[in-house]
Amino acid sequence: MPVHNADIAAVFDEIADLLEIESANPFRVRAYRNAARALRDLNQDVAAMIAQGGDVTELPGIGEDLGSKIKEIVETGTAAMLEEHRKKVPATLTNLLKIPGLGPKRVQALYHKLGIRTLDDLQSAAQNGRVRALQGFGAKTEQHILEQLKARTSEAKRFKLAIATQYAESFIAYLKASAGVEHVVAAGSYRRAKETIGDLDLLVTARSGSPVVERFVSYPEVEEVLAHGTTKASVRLACRLQVDLRVVPEASYGAALQYFTGSKEHNVLLRQLAQQQGLKLNEYGLFKGDQSVAGTTEESVYAAVGLPWIPPELRENRGEFEAARAGHLPKLVELAELKGDLHAHTKATDGRNTIKEMVEAARKRGFEYLAITDHSRRLAMAHGLDPKRLFEQLEEIDRLNDASPGLTILKGIEVDILEDGSLDLPDEDLGRLDLVVGAVHSHFRLSREKQTERILRAMDRPHFTILAHPSGRLIDEREPYEVDMPRLIRHARDRGCALEVNAHPLRLDLTDTDCQMAKDEGVLVSINSDAHSVLDFENLRYGVGQARRGWLEMSNVLNARSLQSLRPLLKRTM
Repeated sequence: MPVHNADIAAVFDEIADLLEIESANPFRVRAYRNAARALRDLNQDVAAMIAQGGDVTELPGIGEDLGSKIKEIVETGTAAMLEEHRKKVPATLTNLLKIPGLGPKRVQALYHKLGIRTLDDLQSAAQNGRVRALQGFGAKTEQHILEQLKARTSEAKRFKLAIATQYAESFIAYLKASAGVEHVVAAGSYRRAKETIGDLDLLVTARSGSPVVERFVSYPEVEEVLAHGTTKASVRLACRLQVDLRVVPEASYGAALQYFTGSKEHNVLLRQLAQQQGLKLNEYGLFKGDQSVAGTTEESVYAAVGLPWIPPELRENRGEFEAARAGHLPKLVELAELKGDLHAHTKATDGRNTIKEMVEAARKRGFEYLAITDHSRRLAMAHGLDPKRLFEQLEEIDRLNDASPGLTILKGIEVDILEDGSLDLPDEDLGRLDLVVGAVHSHFRLSREKQTERILRAMDRPHFTILAHPSGRLIDEREPYEVDMPRLIRHARDRGCALEVNAHPLRLDLTDTDCQMAKDEGVLVSINSDAHSVLDFENLRYGVGQARRGWLEMSNVLNARSLQSLRPLLKRTM
């Protein structure tokens, strides 16, 4: 069975969970946790790399020990170390760590003092008032546990887009090898570039007699076949992702692609529009009576009801029909239109490559410029730069710029916004830079008013250029902090600041609706990778998808401008 990066990461995450429950050395736990995150976000197929004789220790954060375990997981699907620790600690205890507020010490207490092994055990104990009796818990903690358990059971599991991509791309490649197959495409929320997806919809056109359905249900990663017909089937993969297949004739390809892409709200309005014109629209085509009038392509379906083709990312019933009728659909930004990246880290703080290595990777992507924006001193865990180390880095950038024409290295920093709204470095030091990326990395639980005022004060500093990951969220891990986003956006407009779409798959921040609000207010958005290694530039594809969902065009994107056009905009806030 194929082993994906996410599968390897899941093994490392479970090892880290079990080590935490056993009170192992925190540095050891962190090594597995960091490796899991790095692998999950990696855009390079590790199993393929190993098959081709590559050295996994060249990957960021992977040494000899972790490298040998990665090879073991690729070859066997698990790790001996994991199996050993599962014998010491019930594997179900790791699920308890997924409940916010339950760290390893509390899980230990629940297990040893109340015999709690599973989420069901935990719910029963909390409902019976047994949890509050434990030292260090109390009634509020017990109630919080019950609320989190209720939320967990009411929400279907969703996969981050980047994780779903790992499974989707290999499954699509597998189906394309089937005899008689003409098209294989992922539709649904995946095609609309949603931040997370619940299941994967695969659409296939194939010649008569193609064994594609049989090949689909026989995919090595299939754990359970949910349905199996002649033109459709559903399976659940070992990773718990449900995948649905529909096989349609070529004449219906466009109508089916439109139908299965969604969204539901968009499709309802499109069908109503067709009905108003005496037409019937379904996944097989657009019909007038029994006669097909369109369906081979999506463009033909939209054209037949008097509309231009609407890009998938816009199909959310947020004004796309009105814009289409008025001829005002945006020409959405493309990945190839980015001229550079304005947020990247190096080994000087918590990155994994040197400036020179990051620059070379950016050059290979065809960038005109790359901003080096290592962390400031406040972020001690990232070994942030104080003024002395920052100036040393600026001198290094000067030397590299002189010795390496063809790509300009911009001098920047990701400076912490402190609780009172001041910045982590003085204005006179920030004034030596080409740009200043401001970010909130602490005090996430301030009130809406205090958090908003804090960021507004930071944006008022004379050299503030871009607000990084503006809501502070981590998808499925940390809720956004309370902030008045419309007020921040209007202030950015008045100050001439830009807002970031952070392309890291865990962030994708700004949200799509906030992107649209920024566009409406005339605020420029910078689509940045927040790269911590040369491989992270690949994440820009997800940032572009988020920007497209927010209706952004090339003219709305700060780093879609040439260096010559960019420089005056960077200085606009000075």
